[in-house]
Amino acid sequence: MRILVVEDEARLAQTLAELLHRQGYTADISGDGLSGLDNAASDIYDLVVLDAMLPGMDGFTLLQRLRQEGHTVPVLMLTARSGVEDRVRGLDSGADYYLTKPFEPQELLACVRLLLRRTDGQPRQEDAVSCGDLRLEPGTFLLRCGQREVRLSRREYDLMELLIRSYPQIVTKEQLILKVWGYDSDAEDNNVEVYISFLRRKLEHLHSAVKIRTHRLVGYCLEVGA
Repeated sequence: MRILVVEDEARLAQTLAELLHRQGYTADISGDGLSGLDNAASDIYDLVVLDAMLPGMDGFTLLQRLRQEGHTVPVLMLTARSGVEDRVRGLDSGADYYLTKPFEPQELLACVRLLLRRTDGQPRQEDAVSCGDLRLEPGTFLLRCGQREVRLSRREYDLMELLIRSYPQIVTKEQLILKVWGYDSDAEDNNVEVYISFLRRKLEHLHSAVKIRTHRLVGYCLEVGA
């Protein structure tokens, strides 16, 4: 499970990310509202932990924009404001749960587990994603093409999922590094190139009509052949 933490207090954001990592989640951090919206709208996250007061764009506006654009990712809103009006505003903006600071770590984790189990009040299903003759399955990390299948590493899986969900748009190398390796990573372009080559070999093994096309000096996109 991949979680985005949108929090401008660096120490709290890092504490939350470490807490989530210890529970086995992958956690990324956005330190302002604008980058938070961009990343939350990427559809690669299973949950967003969102602070209400952010530079660039406040959490309420971010959440409203996210819902207006049709993104249904569960959102746990955090705020130091305990007034009823703010809680109502958060829920009306589209928050799935509202937690007031300060909070106990176990309370936060319980909320995270709750929201990851459900979407719209129903048990949350992790759906496979498809492109052309490919089917990428969460949980098993299997990439299938007809009767053939290969198991991907976590990094390969995250790259392929982002490319499939972005199809037919180009994903820049910078976006791949930020969304697959994370904000604090020292990964560079050559790291992306190495994993793209891994994926290309696996697509060849599957005899897939889907290819990873390079856009020189820009990034990559999937191309579906006949």
